[in-house]
Formats: sequence, C-alpha cells, structure tokens
Amino acid sequence: MGLEAILVIAMFACFMMLLLLGFPVAWSLAGIGLVFAVVGHVLVESFNADLWFTWPGTIGVLDARIYGIVANELMVALPLFIFMGIMLDRSGIAEKLMHSLVRVLGPLRGGYAITVVIVGILLAASTGIVGASVVLLGMLSLGPMMQANYNKSLAVGTACSVGTLGILVPPSIMLVLMSDRLGTSDASVGKLFMGALIPGLMLGLMYILYIGIAAWLRRDLAPAPKYHQKLDLRALLDVFLSVVPPMALILAVLGSIFFGIATTTEASAVGAAGAMLMALVSRRLDMTVLREALYQTSRTTAFIFGIFIGATVFAAVLRGLGGDDVIRDAITGLPFGTTGVLLTVLLITFLLGFFLDWVEITLIILPLVAPVLFSLGVEPVWFAVLFAICLQTSFLTPPVGFSLFYIKGVCPPEITTRDIYLGVLPFILLQLLGLGLVFAFEPLATWLPNEVYGGK
Repeated sequence: MGLEAILVIAMFACFMMLLLLGFPVAWSLAGIGLVFAVVGHVLVESFNADLWFTWPGTIGVLDARIYGIVANELMVALPLFIFMGIMLDRSGIAEKLMHSLVRVLGPLRGGYAITVVIVGILLAASTGIVGASVVLLGMLSLGPMMQANYNKSLAVGTACSVGTLGILVPPSIMLVLMSDRLGTSDASVGKLFMGALIPGLMLGLMYILYIGIAAWLRRDLAPAPKYHQKLDLRALLDVFLSVVPPMALILAVLGSIFFGIATTTEASAVGAAGAMLMALVSRRLDMTVLREALYQTSRTTAFIFGIFIGATVFAAVLRGLGGDDVIRDAITGLPFGTTGVLLTVLLITFLLGFFLDWVEITLIILPLVAPVLFSLGVEPVWFAVLFAICLQTSFLTPPVGFSLFYIKGVCPPEITTRDIYLGVLPFILLQLLGLGLVFAFEPLATWLPNEVYGGK
C-alpha cells in the first residue's frame, strides 16, 4: 500500500473520528481537507490539489469551485422545495387530510394506520424532508392511535417508517442533490424523479398490505373503534376536498417537469408559490408563519451549502492524493462481478447510513463510487434509485437510525425505545424486500423514465 492510499484512508478515518466526537460536519470536512492539503504538499511529490484563494478581483481554483456550487441553477431548486415543504407543514393540509380520511377508513381494522400511510405518501411527495415528515406524522397520529387501543409498536413503527418516504418519493431534495453529484445527463432530475416514483409508491402499497394483513390476523393489533362517525356523502366530499390541493400541487410540480413545460428550478418555484397559496386559502398564512418558514428555509439551505463547501475542499484534496484511483482500484479489485461490486457498494452505503446523514453520503461517497459503477455498465437511474432506497432503509435501522430519534421526540410517555425498535423492524424488512425487488427487476426504476424520455 502506497503513501497516497494510506493518506486517503487516514482522511476518512479522521472524518469519522471527528463526527463521533461531535464536531460539525461542514467544519470537519473543510478542516481535514486543509490539514491533509498541507501534509500532501510536504510528503507527496505527485500531490495535485489546487487549493488556493486569490486577492480580490481575481478568482482562484477553490474560489471557482465554490462559485460553481452557488451559481449552479439546479441548486436554486433546493431552498424552493424546502420552503414548499415547510409552508405545507404550516398550512394545516396534513391535519385536514388526516381527519377526513379517518372518517372513511377509521371503522376498518388498521384504518388509522392505513390513513397514516396515505397521508405520509402525500406529505412525502409534497415536502421531501424526512425530519419534518416523521415529526408531523407522529404528532398527528400517535395520540389517536393510542386512544383507539392500537399496539404501541405498530403505531410508532407506522408513523416513523412512512415519514422516511420523504427522501424517496419525488419531488425529493435528495434526488436533486444526487442528480447534481452524479454529473451525467443520463441521471437528470426529471429521470430520477420518475425512476423513484414507482418504487416509492410500491413501498407505500407494501406498508398498506402489511398493516391490513397484520390487523386481520391479529385482532388486538389494530382494532376497529367501537364508536365512530357515520360515513355519509359529506365525509366523502371532505376527503375529496382534502386530497385535491396536495395532489394538484404534486401534479403541478412533477407534471411540469415530466412534460417539459418547466425546468426543475422553475417547477420548484411553482411548488413554493402553490404552497403559499394553499396556506393563504386555509387562512394559515400571516407574517409570523411566513417569517418562520423563511427562517427555517434559510437555516436548512445554509446547512446543506455549508456541507457542500466543506465537501468541495475534502474532495479536492482527496483527488489530489489520488483518492479516485485508490477507490477505483479497491472496487474493481473485489473478487466479484459487476453484480457483486454493486451489492458491496450498497452494503457500505447502508452501513454508513447508521452514522452519517444522507447529505454527507450523497456529497462525499456518491461522486466517488458512481463513475466506477457506470464504467462497469451499471444503469445510472437504476443505481441512483437503489442508492436512495438503501439510504432510506438506514434511516430506520437501530440503534442510530435518524428517524428513530425524530419520532422519539414526539412520542407519548408510554411508548418506550424498545417499542420503537420493535415497531420499525417489520417495515425495515419490507424496505429490504422493496430494495431486492428493484435490484432484481431493473424496469421498476427505468421503465417510466425510458417511456417519457424515449430511453435517451
């Protein structure tokens, strides 16, 4: 093993150590990059990372890279999609939809939980933010399900698992970032949105089937309420009026992208304006709500772009040390064929998801492994969807899945950590089954993009 390979491994080891010690991700990435840039210049003769700034009036190499990030038109879609999700959260659409669907599905065994899945799918397609979806679903659903004598594990597992669909069901901000990091027209945002649509809906349907079958086999798991409101035409009308606004917004955003009416950035602006309009119609929009939404959007966007800049420094030094070659040799040197290499990458991604957020994995790991897999003939959209499902599954896996901490913060006192772990286990198995199906049947991820874009 050469000196360059040792330094590359040391960079990743130092990064993981700083994360475990609680240092901020952006500062850890940038700091390690700068330290190893000095080490590389001193110890490695072939070191080739142009990390330098210049005096005002000219642009250095690193300045240009950072400018390229903030000047990327696609990145404008990030704050707009984030704002759309936060504004929808404030508009009360999810609460109204939950209450109206409960009147229709509540009398059924498992009806409350199925309602959570349906609302979660619509919420995921509208927000794309895992933490917001998990917390909102937990706040809306756990209390009513506990009052209906639902099994605690089933109730909390449903809310937690459905909330993670936000990073898979389009329009997902993770898919926007993945498209930018993959750097190929074969994995444009529109193609990734359509590629993830069928797997995302398939997972939602699998959740509903599991809940329905489990409630039918075990009557005490999700009992039908003894008293419920009578189902009438008014209840059906309420459901219709509750479903139409979020569906219209989703169709406006995705439809404008799919049919070539608007770019991803333009469609995100349509979504942001539509979310504001929905909040205004529901009489939830005032200066306080708008100020909070703008603050949260700015904070989340700054967090992502801070990691972007740190990852740019880290990646520049890593490539200067020959990190691309080290990773390429490590992957291609595995004693497997292309299928085995892809499975190994997915397994590593799954394990990294225990410790890293999807932002760090997407910005650091994805650009390193994707070119190697593409050179082996792996289809870009298919790989991106597999990568996204794998990350989604790692959000739920005990003991450090991020969604588990999100849901714990809004759980009633009677729901313990053990209940959360037991509750998400069946859904983890369902997600692994979904991952296996997409892996075994590539058209689940590639058929829709090929139909719309003609395989181009």
